[in-house]
Amino acid sequence: MAVRLGAAIVAAGVLAGCQGDEFSAGPNKAKLPISASLKRKMNDLNMSSKSPILIRIFKEDSELEVWKQARDGKYKLLEEFEICKWSGKLGPKFKEGDRQAPEGFYEITPALMNPNSSYHLAFNLGYPNNYDRAHGRTGSHLMVHGACSSRGCYAMTDEQVQDIYALARDSFKGGQRSFQVQAYPFRMTPENMARHRTSPHLEFWQMLKTGYDHFEVAKTPPEISVCERKYVFDAVPLVEGIPFRASAKCPDYRVSPRIASVVASKQKRDNEKYQQIAARLDAREERQKRWEERSNRLAEALGGGEEDTVTAAADTDAATAGTPDNPVETVTAATGTAAEAQKRPGAAVETAFAPLAPPKGNSTVGKFFKRWVPFGPKASDEAGVGPITTDIVPGQKPD
Repeated sequence: MAVRLGAAIVAAGVLAGCQGDEFSAGPNKAKLPISASLKRKMNDLNMSSKSPILIRIFKEDSELEVWKQARDGKYKLLEEFEICKWSGKLGPKFKEGDRQAPEGFYEITPALMNPNSSYHLAFNLGYPNNYDRAHGRTGSHLMVHGACSSRGCYAMTDEQVQDIYALARDSFKGGQRSFQVQAYPFRMTPENMARHRTSPHLEFWQMLKTGYDHFEVAKTPPEISVCERKYVFDAVPLVEGIPFRASAKCPDYRVSPRIASVVASKQKRDNEKYQQIAARLDAREERQKRWEERSNRLAEALGGGEEDTVTAAADTDAATAGTPDNPVETVTAATGTAAEAQKRPGAAVETAFAPLAPPKGNSTVGKFFKRWVPFGPKASDEAGVGPITTDIVPGQKPD
């Protein structure tokens, strides 16, 4: 009985540890105050405890940022939290059950807050929003929550979500009617956009970047609308009372000239930088592709191909040796050590050359080596060269 009781206690401890709900014993977890460290930061940044908030999520960096309005009206970064887990990969969510965490712009109202979540505390993202529905996307119960477990959500630790929840709760108490969550695949910089330039989601991400840029230049949450099945930002209809409808034609609207001008300048700079970076990356990939093609031809030739194939491959490498696109010379490939070979692209191919036995007879590989490597273990292997004889007798060594 004692053994069974001990085993039950151990099992209960293991289960509690897996759940990871550090505050589950407290019945008032949804009412706990903000941590002392965040209170100090708010004081340092001149923020009221009940001022509005905004949240930004970056999948690739696994980061969740909480921005909060300071007393000057601008939003400042209050805290960065490391996301414990998120589901799927870079890109938007398409359908129920794809275990993909969503990307886009979401408005969180008090009705979406869940103080009784099985994952400590949570708030629902409100997926699908108007944009998602206009594209026929489905899904439900997509949240930011605790317990570090995700099936399409953004999961935090219980301690992290405790502070995030408290910040949202207090902002509602201060009069904020909803707070915005901006969920991105990565930070929308020219460098990151260029790295992902071949993604099928690039056009979608370029649209998200416009909203990202509006917040970056204004430091206030942009007004989000959807029309013609796309997001529009800080748009005000020219005719009062004309609504934006997600799948309908956009009404005539205007964006504040000050914001529009600054956003346009930023996007122009970013696009110029994007084009430069993308061109460099394309050139680098093209050089790597050519190198791999030459390496593969040589590997096939040395593996026992036809003699003319060997000669053609050797001639090609000899002609391009020493150029920026061909950092390895043919002789080096044949005779260099494995350690030297590993310093250059295509090292796996070069290393394979090093342990080859010296060429013998009239084999194809032998002819290749005799043509390009002017030495060998036996001089007599060369046709037309016989033993060297002499009549000179060396003198006797002195005692």
